[in-house]
Amino acid sequence: MRSSDDADAITIEGLGKTYGKKEALAVVDLAIPRGTVHAVLGPNGAGKTTLVRILSTLLRPTRGQARVAGFDVVRQADDVRYRIGLLGQHAAVDEELSGRQNLDLFGRLYHLGARGAAQRANELLEQFGLADTGTKAIKKYSGGMRRRLDLAASLIMAPEILFLDEPTTGLDPRGRTDVWDSVRSLIGGGTTVLLTTQYLEEADQLADRVSVVDHGRIIADGTVDELKSSLGGDRVDVTVHEAGQLDTTADVVARAAAGPVTTDPDRRMASAPVQDRMAALSKIIRELNDAGIQAEDIALRRPTLDEVFLHLTGSEHHENNEREVTA
Repeated sequence: MRSSDDADAITIEGLGKTYGKKEALAVVDLAIPRGTVHAVLGPNGAGKTTLVRILSTLLRPTRGQARVAGFDVVRQADDVRYRIGLLGQHAAVDEELSGRQNLDLFGRLYHLGARGAAQRANELLEQFGLADTGTKAIKKYSGGMRRRLDLAASLIMAPEILFLDEPTTGLDPRGRTDVWDSVRSLIGGGTTVLLTTQYLEEADQLADRVSVVDHGRIIADGTVDELKSSLGGDRVDVTVHEAGQLDTTADVVARAAAGPVTTDPDRRMASAPVQDRMAALSKIIRELNDAGIQAEDIALRRPTLDEVFLHLTGSEHHENNEREVTA
């Protein structure tokens, strides 16, 4: 039996899952250090949820092995379950009960006893900013409040490792920010978090490292900065006043670019990677002036995680205010 004081909270070696002829998870190798947040990104059907289900002992792998908190997820499943928390995509609370009653119920199910369950419920309500709503029925909670309560319920036993499977799906920006703040408080307390998400911004906000999964395989892994750097330096964005000038602007940007130019007609913007940022910027400004085009804005920036994801997977981008991809 491996000790639960291993340096890595999660280790995965050659892990795979097959349903008949369908390969849900091909070959995954991964190590996640203790006290970190690791995000798993990928398009729909990439294998993210399958991975979480295996690591949380809800699904047996077809091949390979995985250890969570030092214990094998197949041979020592009970030891794993005792040390993890899981927040799935769907609420696991009783809407007719209050927040405090729900947490008290979970505490009793974990054999904390009446006094211990009540104490733990009060601690979690306070931790997640729900103390003043503890007597309100869940059906009257906002979306963000409900997910914070879900998160609190997954922490009844103060787990070493927490699995968050798309924790903010369907929430408005305020609700999403509330959940992010709650996750950050866990990180500060030393909890290891494995996060799957359909929001690239979420990984950018929370994760120490990111794994991009496609067709059941990890195709990239690194810190957010490392993944952004993989696109090669800075990018320039040029926004013009008139949509009719966008094609000419794209031609100007292309002559200074180190890679393909993308255009966004809705925002009247042309973007491209550049190598020598100041030389490229000077060239673009000069040629725009020569062409009689007035730029509304010209900006140099690092690539976004959105652009990294699309570059790696070749997936279609679904653009909205949250820069969302389907996962």
